[in-house]
Amino acid sequence: MNTASRMESSGERSRIQISEATADLIKEAGLARWIIRRSRTINVKGKGEMQTYWVCKSHSSIQPKSTDLKSQMETLDEGAEAETEKSSETGEEGDSELLRVEGMNRTERLVEWTVEVLTSLLEQIVGFRGGVENKIQSLSNAESRIGIRGKTVLDEFTPIIPLKRFDIEELGRRQSISAVDIGEEAKSQLRHYISTIASMYPDSAFHNFQHACHVTASVKKLLARIVAVGQENGLGASITSESVNLVDLAGHSYGITSDPLTQFAVVFSAIIHDVDHPGVPNAQLVKENTPCAQIYKKSVAEQKSVDIAWDMLMEDRYAELRACIYETEEDLHRFRQLVVNTVMATDIVDQELQALRKARWETAFDSNKTEKLGEGVENQDRKATIVIEHLIQASDVAHTMQHWYIYKKWNERFFMECYRAYQEGRAASDPSTNWYKAEIGFFDYYVIPLAKKLQSCGVFGVSSHEYLTYATSNRDEWVREGETLVQQFLATFNEENAHLRAPIDPLIVELHE
Repeated sequence: MNTASRMESSGERSRIQISEATADLIKEAGLARWIIRRSRTINVKGKGEMQTYWVCKSHSSIQPKSTDLKSQMETLDEGAEAETEKSSETGEEGDSELLRVEGMNRTERLVEWTVEVLTSLLEQIVGFRGGVENKIQSLSNAESRIGIRGKTVLDEFTPIIPLKRFDIEELGRRQSISAVDIGEEAKSQLRHYISTIASMYPDSAFHNFQHACHVTASVKKLLARIVAVGQENGLGASITSESVNLVDLAGHSYGITSDPLTQFAVVFSAIIHDVDHPGVPNAQLVKENTPCAQIYKKSVAEQKSVDIAWDMLMEDRYAELRACIYETEEDLHRFRQLVVNTVMATDIVDQELQALRKARWETAFDSNKTEKLGEGVENQDRKATIVIEHLIQASDVAHTMQHWYIYKKWNERFFMECYRAYQEGRAASDPSTNWYKAEIGFFDYYVIPLAKKLQSCGVFGVSSHEYLTYATSNRDEWVREGETLVQQFLATFNEENAHLRAPIDPLIVELHE
């Protein structure tokens, strides 16, 4: 009752706000569709920063009274997932339809959602620093040395990223997030940057800006679950040497939540990870010997995305934005390293990289090996680094671990993209002939083992169980329905492209088999 009374000042007219503890009870009752997580935490007297939820009978019933864009965006928690057209049928948390903001198309709404998410994280970064001191000009030499000639993005990869730990004095300077304002210029630059990134995504069936936002939504969800577990530590109470664990402010999260710059870097990486995607796998780019393949050799698309996004961020017109992200050379290099590692982890096809990643996971989490390594800061950083890689990997295929409708929709989009590449002569074989069996193998050898790793690392709480449950359910449903769906995918492709060429008979699949 005391908590509810203190939450009242942050509520809105005609809306019901509940605490996270109440929201968890609603989820356990199987009624997650009744609630939507607020996109920002609120500051509650005597409680500190709290995550709260809005109550609604169904996601489609959300109709904010205000026409103010910011207040509308407040209801768009995990809004990239929310853009699914028939989300009201799914009943999945965070999959409500994006509100129709008057005068804005879908891409513009997704840009605005992304800006709000990143702004919230920037406010946390600035709050932890105790304000913005615009020292970006003094870092120009350090910035210019990143991405030096003769060295590729992949060359920068490191198995252990030293994360930031705050001492008592630094925590004492931390401002309340509600009191932080990054400034209109920085936010304007952020909006311009994200809008430009969105325009550089191709109009492909799968690897488009909607996919980038869907991945970002999953990253945000998983990070929020870590933060939620770790809120009852020194960050939400009076700061004393007794109340703060300086090795890891979030206890079990290996330092991931100790530094808001880490969280910003991972979310930033999600939104830029496929920018200017070519619509074909890296192997095809190497086979075609494209200019980018000649430069990068492997992980071609991923390295190109990092270079494009980073080079643009370093432009003078984004100086105030960069000043919010980092103010020291140490912060700059940590930000860069997190972006490199996170985006490179999205190359899940390269067998050599996957084998190295598997070995690093075993080093970090195999009980026999961890006993020898101990639980010092370096091993905490080792665990954090590999957990972040698996977090982005799970988010990159988040549709496989969500409601069947969402999985089916994105699976069809990926099929359409691959099949178009085949029709254009940019694939060695017809993907439809093996799509059904390959998808089962993808679940068995990648998706489900990945979901189990999320659960075994002990960081993500209820989300890891949720992801695994959906993955196994979708796998079983695909076994039952997949062959029929592939036929439907082919028929849809033929219908949508009938004006380009003679239709392809879906029964070709049976002849190939």
